[in-house]
Amino acid sequence: MDSYALLLAATLNAGTVLALAALGLLINEKAGIINLGAEGMMLCAAIAGFAAAVHSGSTWVGFAAGMAAGAALAAAFGVLVIWFNTNQYATGLALSLFGSGFSAFVGVAYVQEKLPPSPQYAIPVLADIPWFGPALFRHHPMVYLTVLFTGALIWFLMRTRSGLVLRSVGESPESSHALGYPVRRIRFLAVLAGGALCGLAGSYLSVVYTPLWVEGMVAGNGWIALALTTFATWRPARVLLGAYLFGGVGQLGFFLQSQGVQVPSQFLSMLQYIAPVVVLAIISRNPAWIRANMPNSIGKPFYPGS
Repeated sequence: MDSYALLLAATLNAGTVLALAALGLLINEKAGIINLGAEGMMLCAAIAGFAAAVHSGSTWVGFAAGMAAGAALAAAFGVLVIWFNTNQYATGLALSLFGSGFSAFVGVAYVQEKLPPSPQYAIPVLADIPWFGPALFRHHPMVYLTVLFTGALIWFLMRTRSGLVLRSVGESPESSHALGYPVRRIRFLAVLAGGALCGLAGSYLSVVYTPLWVEGMVAGNGWIALALTTFATWRPARVLLGAYLFGGVGQLGFFLQSQGVQVPSQFLSMLQYIAPVVVLAIISRNPAWIRANMPNSIGKPFYPGS
């Protein structure tokens, strides 16, 4: 198989993990909530999904378990920051630390476990096209569902009444409350949806992308997903493109090694983390552009009685 086709295929796989998590965080931030706990939610979802897949033999059961784990942790986060008005940044960091430790503790028994053989997916006819088939049409269905979900999210946010209400809560919760909308409930549902998507990303990582369980296997992808929302200026289509960009950068090291390029492995492992920092540093040179696209109430508590 052509090495460039392999690189593109690996980019789509890696980008799917980032895209799912970043789209979930985007939903949170559209409602005015910033959740720094994505890394912890993804880790707990990864072990929950892997364990469920081991015992059930079903990838989709693993996805469901991962989404449930992510939503459960997000629910705890949502109660704390929405009803008890704890600091969103500190609570998110605590969630990330908790998820890291809890997943390591629970996952000890699953380090040596193996999943049943995964079926080979391929889109009939298209998968047989030279170069394009291996690169684009032999992926797990979740890769294509992520693209479809991105389109559905764009439609939801821009074309539906519910999406407009969600965005209005993120822009001005006080005005939304004055119009009679249940701001806290809307924010909580957004946090649940975001947690479920982060959970799906974590379970996809451990059940399909790797597939195995290793302590700390999310390896910073939650933080990269968080940076993606700012990189994309809170637009779903840009989130998807950015996920593929950063995912491709992460795979570039393996590609260079396969081509015989003599580059220190430590440098190659840093590429995926350097790229978001460089990109964010560049776009931060125009803070007015970021402020124009950022939800106005992001990270700010809401007090209905004030």
